[in-house]
Amino acid sequence: MTDLIQAVHRTAVKGAENPFDLHTAQAARKFHSSFPEYQPTPLLRLSSLASSLGIAALYVKDESQRFGLNAFKVLGGSHCIGRYIARRLGAEELSYQQLTSPEVREKLKGLTFVTATDGNHGRGIAWTAARLGLNSVVYMPKGSAQERLENIRALGAEASITPWNYDDAVRFACQQAEENGWVFVQDTAWPGYEEMPTWIMEGYTTLALEAVEQLGEMRPTHLFLQAGVGAMAGAVAGFFANYYGKDCPIITVVEPNKADCIFRTAQANDGTLRNVTGDMDTIMAGLACGEPCSIGWAVLNAWGRNFLSVPDTIAAKGMRVLGNPIGDDSRIISGESGAVTTGLVAELMQNQNLSDLREQLELTRDSRILCISTEGDTDRDNYRRIVWDGRYPNV
Repeated sequence: MTDLIQAVHRTAVKGAENPFDLHTAQAARKFHSSFPEYQPTPLLRLSSLASSLGIAALYVKDESQRFGLNAFKVLGGSHCIGRYIARRLGAEELSYQQLTSPEVREKLKGLTFVTATDGNHGRGIAWTAARLGLNSVVYMPKGSAQERLENIRALGAEASITPWNYDDAVRFACQQAEENGWVFVQDTAWPGYEEMPTWIMEGYTTLALEAVEQLGEMRPTHLFLQAGVGAMAGAVAGFFANYYGKDCPIITVVEPNKADCIFRTAQANDGTLRNVTGDMDTIMAGLACGEPCSIGWAVLNAWGRNFLSVPDTIAAKGMRVLGNPIGDDSRIISGESGAVTTGLVAELMQNQNLSDLREQLELTRDSRILCISTEGDTDRDNYRRIVWDGRYPNV
């Protein structure tokens, strides 16, 4: 396991302006809190685990309880759709109550949103569209779990699994939007397609704002963030950088080694985004993305101190650790993409062969670490195979 962990380390951040500040997060949370289902997700302090690992504190924000959808992604999709509709109707912002009014519904009749997804983002788009009385079309990459597909279809979306990888499914969704007059909603940004991804990323700052409010006076020394295209990681990193300023935690970005486009971009360090092609056959389906979000990378390039590429065994370890707590710690059901950061923290602190890497990341007995469990068991069969049986591919 050890020799499969790769790391790019920076001794200092570059620092840069970014739009993911307190005002942005407060506006996003105001929108989300207008939904009747809104509640902040729990921030759990795992004191017994922290003591066992030899650190001062470990906090995990459990996004499995977000809007009843078992993942955080709905924060971005719903906020983006809300911003798009407000712009379309000439308003600055619209609440859930306004979006669901008969007058607005009549004006939006027949509107269709389309996206590509590994599961959680598409489910959030489908849920939002259904809540607003609108249409959604969702394309999934090959190898997507049937359960994730059916969860999306259950919300009324037209959904299907394509024969392509994630990034090619994104391109297909974009093409379908152009051909059919649909609205393309994706958190992958590229030149000419940046406003919608920015709105999605702004939506993710709701969870970051909740976290700092829940932490109160306790400032984390380390923030571990998983990345697919890097939209969530960029938004949360940007918010923490703005919120804490010179006291910003050490930010570490974690990716599967079969889909480590952010790591490769950081490793090259030449101003060019690096892509990963092929099947990207990792158990971390939500992170199996081969092309970085340009907006997310701009923030991570400025504020990221460490970029790690890790094997599937790290995610599996995190799932087992969180699902089998010690002492009085709360149990957290965390999926493959949600558990990888906690799994990495546990491996770093327990594996004596990783002492040099621990030193690079400045992990000590005084470290106060924040991780985000971005999803629950969104593929329950696979969750049980990994946690119960220790069976999963590509390890």
